[in-house]
Amino acid sequence: MTADDAREAVPVRVEAIELIEVALPLVRPFRTSFGEERTKDAILVRVEAGGFEGWGECVASPAPRYSEEWNAGAWGVMRDHLGPALAGREIAHPSDVATVLGFVRGHRMSKAALEAAVLDAWLRATDTPLATFLGASRERVPCGVSVGIASTPEAMIEEIGAYLKAGYRRVKLKIEPGSDVGVVRAVRDAVGPDVPLSVDANAAYTLEDIGVFQELDAFDLVMVEQPLDHEDLADHAALAAGIRTPICLDESIRSAHDASVAIDMGACRVINIKQGRVGGILEARRVHDAARDRGVAVWIGGMLETGVGRAVNVALAAMPGVTMPGDTSASARYFAEDLTEPFVVDRDGTMAVPSGPGIGVRPGSTRLEACTVRREVIASVG
Repeated sequence: MTADDAREAVPVRVEAIELIEVALPLVRPFRTSFGEERTKDAILVRVEAGGFEGWGECVASPAPRYSEEWNAGAWGVMRDHLGPALAGREIAHPSDVATVLGFVRGHRMSKAALEAAVLDAWLRATDTPLATFLGASRERVPCGVSVGIASTPEAMIEEIGAYLKAGYRRVKLKIEPGSDVGVVRAVRDAVGPDVPLSVDANAAYTLEDIGVFQELDAFDLVMVEQPLDHEDLADHAALAAGIRTPICLDESIRSAHDASVAIDMGACRVINIKQGRVGGILEARRVHDAARDRGVAVWIGGMLETGVGRAVNVALAAMPGVTMPGDTSASARYFAEDLTEPFVVDRDGTMAVPSGPGIGVRPGSTRLEACTVRREVIASVG
């Protein structure tokens, strides 16, 4: 089954929706220009639909730093508005979820989590893997790794060395004002000219900092990700015209329409697709299609997801238009023990795409219970 013929499937009815808040310690702190994280705090969504169980993961954070969404707000909007609207509905196709939830403005990450859970159950009902539904063209995907800001360049270089030995094919460095050109120079000198290297600013700069990015041109970077504010497409276009390194947009892209506009105005040559940021798996596929139609490279970004969200990312990374290694790191990169069976990066720097029905994984009951902070059934219908 593919997305084109999926409407022939038997509809499923959403019978129950449960929210589960979990907390998993990270194996090492992860710092960006937004701040430092030591624990992955996430909201999982479990649905029962058509007699099948489906899982989704909300990629919001404890604080509204990456976007205006945050865990407490996501819990509230799913509990009080989105969940009750979805409960009892018959879903003929996963795209129906967006229609049902469209009365709420924004809250893309919450909507994406609910859509993912329903899609997982819907695909399990038809014994179809998510990757197949998305029209995936590969069974393994190349993996990159994101490296947070460290106390010293030497600490970052030591961490990167271990990732390169593990086989990762692309290294992304988080940067911020005062920790940029010197750090990148030290890393490039240490890893040599052949390692694909990129930087991610998480919108920490302004167009007045163009000199920083002109200096970064010297290091043969694959791209510079989200250098400026997420609303500054015009400034990104101006920056792109003044540097050689391709600009990749992340926070600026919230829909396929945003992607089309950004590309057409010259604001980027690469797009980082995060399904939670754009409102769901189906919209992520549309972003992929819009970029491919315009000859722009895309890759799949990550938000330190547990295995539930990571399974979705890996399936998306298998789509034909994804031409660059994404943030599809191994579970062990972040967690001593994941919620699901661990995702593993082989020595060749690739990861297997889940082949089971739906997202292909489920949380282990014992591990889930150990990590659960709270849970609440927000909708249950007979």
